Amino acid sequence: MLVLLVLCLVPVPPQLPSTGWDKSNHALAFAVLAFLGNRAWPGRTAPVLLGLLAYGGLIEVLQSFTPDRFAEWGDLLADGIGLVLGEAVAQLLWRHVPRRA
Repeated sequence: MLVLLVLCLVPVPPQLPSTGWDKSNHALAFAVLAFLGNRAWPGRTAPVLLGLLAYGGLIEVLQSFTPDRFAEWGDLLADGIGLVLGEAVAQLLWRHVPRRA
C-alpha cells in the first residue's frame, strides 16, 4: 500500500512498469490489494473492500494537492472495478485450493 501511495503521488517518472493506460493501472493495483486482503482477512470481505476503496479516495484527495497529479473520479471508479475483480479472482482461486489445517 505504501509503494502504491508513493507511485500515485510522485511526479510522473520517466519509465515505470505500466499497462499503458492509467485506468487499467489503477484497476490492476487495487485488484492486487483486494486479492491480498482476501487472504489476510478471510471472511471480512466488505470491511476490507470498503477500506481499500476509502484508501483509493484518500489517494485521489492527496493527488489534488500535488502540482503534477490531479484527482479524477474515473480513477476511483477504476479502483472499485479492480477491487471487485481482485476479490472475484481470490474467491474463485481459493475455492479450488485446499486450506491448511
